[in-house]
Amino acid sequence: MSTILWEPKPEEIEQSRMFQFLKAVNEKFSLSLKNYSQLHQWSIQNYKEFWSFYSSYSGIKFKKVADCILSQDSMPGGKWFEGAEINYAENLLQGPPEKTAIISKFENSPLTYLTYSQLKRDVIKFASALLTVGIKPGDRVAGFLPNIPETLIAMLGCASMGATWSSCSPDFGTQGVIDRLGQIHPRLLVYSDGYSYNGKTFSLDERVTTVTKELKGLDFLVRVSLMKSPVHVSENFVSEYFSWEKFLGKGCPENFIFQSLPFNHPLFILYSSGTTGLPKCIVHGTGATLLQHHKEHALHTNIKAEDVVFYYTTCGWMMWNWLASVLAQEATIVLYDGSPAYPSLETLWKLIDEAQITVFGTSPKHLSLNQQAEISPKVKSKLSTLKIILSTGSPLNEKGFYWVYEHIKKDIQLSSICGGTDIISCFMLGNPMLPVRAGQIQGLGLGMDVLALDEKGSPVVNIKGELACRTPAPSMPIYFWNDPDQKTYFQSYFNRVPGMWVHGDFIEIKDNGGVIVYGRSDATLNPGGVRIGTGEIYRVIEKLDDVLDSLVIGIEKKNDIKVVLFVSLPEGKVLDGPLKAKMRSMLKNEASPRHVPNEIFQVHDIPRTLNGKKMEICIKNLFEGKQVNNLMALSNPECLRDFRNIKSTHDF
Repeated sequence: MSTILWEPKPEEIEQSRMFQFLKAVNEKFSLSLKNYSQLHQWSIQNYKEFWSFYSSYSGIKFKKVADCILSQDSMPGGKWFEGAEINYAENLLQGPPEKTAIISKFENSPLTYLTYSQLKRDVIKFASALLTVGIKPGDRVAGFLPNIPETLIAMLGCASMGATWSSCSPDFGTQGVIDRLGQIHPRLLVYSDGYSYNGKTFSLDERVTTVTKELKGLDFLVRVSLMKSPVHVSENFVSEYFSWEKFLGKGCPENFIFQSLPFNHPLFILYSSGTTGLPKCIVHGTGATLLQHHKEHALHTNIKAEDVVFYYTTCGWMMWNWLASVLAQEATIVLYDGSPAYPSLETLWKLIDEAQITVFGTSPKHLSLNQQAEISPKVKSKLSTLKIILSTGSPLNEKGFYWVYEHIKKDIQLSSICGGTDIISCFMLGNPMLPVRAGQIQGLGLGMDVLALDEKGSPVVNIKGELACRTPAPSMPIYFWNDPDQKTYFQSYFNRVPGMWVHGDFIEIKDNGGVIVYGRSDATLNPGGVRIGTGEIYRVIEKLDDVLDSLVIGIEKKNDIKVVLFVSLPEGKVLDGPLKAKMRSMLKNEASPRHVPNEIFQVHDIPRTLNGKKMEICIKNLFEGKQVNNLMALSNPECLRDFRNIKSTHDF
């Protein structure tokens, strides 16, 4: 049994939105559910009734009710809430007019504020301008922008009139943007002239000129001037160019009406990491995104109108979309653009006090950097408003859990959450009714029939298995772009276990309801035919104070798998014989002899995606002499130099 680090008081449980929902379910369906486990079981056994009831209980504004909750129970192919019509943006803009909707901050700059009335005004201006230039519902509009209010305004403007939004953050290189946006043919591109990161400014004009040459069907450019620099973008490849201010003045906002859109109208196009080829274009529906996010924010995160919610994210990650949807709770969201470590790692902790943040979202990588730097946020920041810390991007290990409670705040709910771009939401996440156990996600999400499957496809408890979902969920993609026969969609999730969504992660569901995530199952090691998840090795190795980060791969060698471990160590620390012996001993004793690597090498840094996920397949391909695709998905491509040097000087 993992150590309990925090648990809610009885009165906190009874005041939570989750508990209030449990009482409403009991009343509506004449039940006597007593705890979350029973509520979750009811929600997956009666998933159509659950989603139908929550759609009305939530207060989400529908323009037209559904004729059918779910067209078929089998996956894929079922259509949710057929006949229903809704507008995502309208639901996000219901907050009191004079209340702050957005707090925004750049590196080393003061906070700026936007009220709900100001946000709604600019969203309607943008939507009206789209209609004026001939953008139609279903047309794609793309953003190449930092995490600023204009990005949110453009996205909500698209949602208001039915255009489909897709965005790339400015840290994407030119090819990375073309690989993504080039597949969906946007008609209009909103971009900024530049951005700031780590105390430096970067121009985007040259990149945008290159990108516009390659985007077929692009008619319009809209430029947000953050750096106040002269225009250096070639207009030869588009029909018309606008400044942000000129575009907002283009329409007739006084006549605008929020478009009534089908529940499954395409709202967002997100992208897979693209580590094995071109990124897959994942299309998410209007109503489903709102419904799932509303459930996660209101019930699982217990967000209320008085909350101030922050997540450190770029506009190229699904957590940006997730954060935007918080506005449906009439709460305030905080947008931050810049490095989390500039001018110091104390930056985001100071932001909590500055913006009075109550719900703070970050990543295990950020928490780990603070640990390594021996920063104790509670020493220099009050953190008096902080109630919840969220963590995602990769599994948060036990050491990270203990560090949060020792160095940030003892009376706080730490919710590790896990899902993905694929579902634009979570399979397992926090819960205000449940305790926090070291190294575990608190529980499974309502309506998400998640299982851990063994090698035979049978559900297991307290044993590591494949993450699978047994019944449809609204936030599963409505389709992939350029996949008319759904072949790629089917192969991505449904071809391994018939009738089930298999996600590609190893998890362990504990009998207490908690969940441990071990990492990607498509990076599985099989030494001697025994299946090992890479996360099992990370959980042991990264306990060591001498290890900053690690990555493990399995290289095919003479009909077996050679396990190779790479570790990043603190500056000045050298991987010597005693340290290697200590690592091997720990893995043998805490995991098994099969987990002991054949080789251990020191590198300066571990390759990660822009969203913080370890790039195991990229390194595996490099060592097996296969093509290493889509380096634009890497946040730190320079680190590959160490791996190439190791490959060239050792016999694998």
